[in-house]
Amino acid sequence: MASLESFVAEVRACSRCAAHLAHGVRPVFQFDPRARILIAGQAPGARVHASGVPFDDASGERLRDWLGVDRATFYDPACFAILPLGFCYPGRGASGDLPPRAECAAAWRAGFMARFERLEFTVLLGRYAIAYHLAVGREPLTDVVRGWQAHWPWALPLPHPSPRNNAWMARNPWFEQTVLPALRMRVAALLDKA
Repeated sequence: MASLESFVAEVRACSRCAAHLAHGVRPVFQFDPRARILIAGQAPGARVHASGVPFDDASGERLRDWLGVDRATFYDPACFAILPLGFCYPGRGASGDLPPRAECAAAWRAGFMARFERLEFTVLLGRYAIAYHLAVGREPLTDVVRGWQAHWPWALPLPHPSPRNNAWMARNPWFEQTVLPALRMRVAALLDKA
C-alpha cells in the first residue's frame, strides 16, 4: 500500500471526472488515520467547492449542531475524517445538486477505509452515503433513519443537514427528540477517548 502522503497527494491531483465537472476539479475532504469518527457525505456544494473547506456552508453549521461540536473540533482531522462519496462539486441539476460522481468512490474509498487505525463510528449523511455504506436497498430515507438502532453503535444514517430538508425535519420531530441526543452522546464519548 502506498504511503499515506503519496495516496492523499494522488487523490488531491485526481482528474478522473474532469470532463463531467463544469466547475472544474477540486477534491475536498479531510483525513487522518487516527480519526475515530467518519463523516460520510455525498459531494461538496458550490460554496464548499469555492472555499475548499468541507461543510463550510449552512449544512455544516447544522451538522456541527447535530454533532454537538464547535468548528475547531470538527476541523481537527484527528477527531473527524470527512470523506464524501464524490470529492468534487458535481454541479446543479433540475432539483438541486447532481449526485456524486460514481468514479470517485470506486477509485478512492477502499484506500481511505483501509488506512483508518481506530475508526469506531460513521455518520452517514443522505441517501447516497447511506446506500453506499448500508445494505438498505430502496427503503425510504425516513424509514432507514427511523430504524437507526439497527446500525448502532458503529453507524448512524441521517438525512442530509441541508436547509433544503427543513420540511423533513418539521414532519419528523422524533428525529430531534431521539436520534440527535444519541448522536451527541456517542460523539462526546468518542472525543473523550482521543
